[in-house]
Order: sequence, then C-alpha cells, then structure tokens
Amino acid sequence: MCVIGSGYVGLVTGSCLARLGHRIIFVDHDGKKMARLKAGEVPIYEPGLTDLLGFAGSTGLIEFTTSLREGVENADLIFITVNTPCKEDGSADLAGVMQVVEEISNCINDFKTIILKSTVPVGTTRLIKEWLEKRQKSQYFTLLTNPEFLREGNAVYDFLHPERIIIGTEQNSKAKTLANIYNQICEHIIITSWENAELIKYSSNAFLATKISFINEIACLCEKVGADITKVTEGIGCDSRIGPHFLKAGLGYGGSCLPKDVSAIIATGQKTGCEMRLLRSVAQVNSNQRRNFVKRLYELLPRRPDITVGVWGLSFKPGTDDIRESPALDVIAHLKGLGCRIKVFDPVSMSNFKLTHPDLHYCGDLYEAVHEAEALLILTDWNEFANADLNKVGSLMKSKVIVDGRNIFEPDLVRQLAFKYFSIGR
Repeated sequence: MCVIGSGYVGLVTGSCLARLGHRIIFVDHDGKKMARLKAGEVPIYEPGLTDLLGFAGSTGLIEFTTSLREGVENADLIFITVNTPCKEDGSADLAGVMQVVEEISNCINDFKTIILKSTVPVGTTRLIKEWLEKRQKSQYFTLLTNPEFLREGNAVYDFLHPERIIIGTEQNSKAKTLANIYNQICEHIIITSWENAELIKYSSNAFLATKISFINEIACLCEKVGADITKVTEGIGCDSRIGPHFLKAGLGYGGSCLPKDVSAIIATGQKTGCEMRLLRSVAQVNSNQRRNFVKRLYELLPRRPDITVGVWGLSFKPGTDDIRESPALDVIAHLKGLGCRIKVFDPVSMSNFKLTHPDLHYCGDLYEAVHEAEALLILTDWNEFANADLNKVGSLMKSKVIVDGRNIFEPDLVRQLAFKYFSIGR
C-alpha cells in the first residue's frame, strides 16, 4: 500500500494499517520531513503514534520516500491523504489532490485502486474520474472515496476502533478489497456512492460544529439570565437523543477540520443554489464567541500598554500540537494590539506557535507563565491546567484575575481563594 501525504491523516492511516500487518510506503515531497521520519522522529504530536511507527519500523513494514513513482509502482492500493485547505471564498482548494492524481496517472500503466481519504466536496471523485477518462487513463484505476473520522488527540484509537467505515464507489463490487481490510477492525461498513460518502463526511463535521455553536449560544443566554451553562449542559446531555458530546461551552471550534469543512459545505451550497442559512449562523456564532471573549478582555484588563498577561494553552484543543484555527491565534493577536507583555505555556504546541509568533515569552511550565501576571487567560483545557495549584498560582500573580475560556474551574472554589474569576456562561 502507498500513502501519499504524511500529515495527521496520512501518518495515522499508514501506521495503523502497518499495525494490521500491511506493508506501507509513505510518499511526501517534503524531503526534510521524510528524513526525520526515517530517523524515527515523528514531526507531529499524536498520542500513540510514535510507538506505532516505531513498531512498524522495527518489523520492516514501512518505508519513506519523496518519489511518488517509487511509492506507487509496487502498490496495489494508493491512499491520497493530502490537505484540502480553504480558498479565500471558503471553498476547498483541490490543487493538491489534483496534482497527486496527475502525478499518479503519469507514472503507472497497470491497474491500481486509488482511495481518496482527503476531505473533498461533493462531486470531486466523479470529477477525477472524468479527468482520467479525458487522458485515457481511467482503465488503469478503480476510484474509491474513504473519508476519515479521526479526532486529533485520539486519532490512533479512532482508526483502530471505528464506529463506522464509509466507502464510496461507482460499483459495490469494486469496494470489496478495501472492505475486507477494514473487516479486521469494524463490523459496520457502509458501501455507498461517491457523492453520498463525500457528503457524509462534510455533514458529520457540520453537525458537530452546529452542536458547539448551539451550546455557546445557550451559554450567552445563561450569562444574561443568571443560569449556569454547565448545569444546563448536563441536563441536555442526559437526553439520549442529544447526548453530551460536543456540548461544552467555550471559545468555539478550531483545528484543521471543522472550520474549513463548514466553510466548504457553505460554498458548495452557494454553488448549487442552497443558502445553508443554518450553517452560516453556525460559523458566525463561532466567530462571535472569540470576538466576545476579546471584548471581555478589553473591559477587564488595565488600560496600560505594559501589562503582563499569562496564557495557558495554544493548541485548538488538548491532546494535540495543532494550532490551526486555534482561538489562541485571535486572542494573542488582540493582546499584541493592546501592547501587552505575553507569557505563554502549552505542554506540546509552543514550538509550532513560535514559528509565527517568535516575540512571545515562552515559559517552561504553567507557573512561570503566571509569574508577575496581572491576568491569566485559559485558552485550552489541558488536564494539567485543571489540576494546577491555585494557591501557588495566586501567590505568583501580581493581580489575581483569571479569565477562563474553557470553564475548567468551579467558580465558587476559585473565588473563595480571592480570585476575580470570569468564565463562559456562568
């Protein structure tokens, strides 16, 4: 098998397939990344991934190369896992996917199965088929769509213990080989059309984003009427028709999937004449959530350009070093605009953040980040933050103010320790 792309999806997919006993060749044009992987250095933080790649490497089941020809020549199944970022208009940028398809078509002349794991808009797989037909290459390929449902921070577990597998195909018989591979780890395999598979992926992420924006809207109402969003959420989540997952008020959704997928499905709707009013509101609520947090900071912080602010958390969620679309990006940009001295700590994502924000004070631990701070901002809900010694935190701070964007503390407990404490929806 060949896996093209060595980001989160590619590395997890390939390493997990190797764990199931398959030989994997990873292909990526980034020579430095390939060299690091060959040396046993995993370039991303994902729990369990380093051990998995180490196991696969020790058994000789994985290889790394920058040559796509080398990768696909001896592979029967080719997984495309390259990124599909947002264009300025919100639609998915398919340039990377189409470049890979063109390179594959140029270097092989025997039968292959191409499996599209990249998240692509409805109609993309059919577009690829038509593109291959025009170049008289379609006879060499079976095209399958196999969207991923991996949560960053839980991606290895999610791959090996999936709730469902979706395979999009033109003919059900063509999906049998891939379905047999997944039979080792999943009983619920849905074989459907390309269009259905593509829309299942986008709809799933759009619905998760909707739950997050919904609970943040309710949190806003809680603040106005004196209710507690944590108690409201508990009551809502006990209903089996709703469930507790993705019903946590905070700074909104971020990362590499939900923001771009919501934007992409809205763009698809616009292109096809569907207004997608609900999802437009979901995206707007998410933007407002960050904007309202920044507005609160402006009201709370002293109006001096030299104040020191401590920040806990830079990644968009705990369990990952991914800072794409992280609320921290917006909040820290605002703090810079106010002229604040910013001290930050995150367990795993500081090296990523430093690439674009080298001028911050990066701290060795969470306590260093609050030393002499006039306010502490909590932007990611890492467990170690929730377990912090608040007495020690208070003794280190110049002014005992906590603005908790993730609701990790009990308000009464924090206020008993003489903190001024502000959170979301309570």
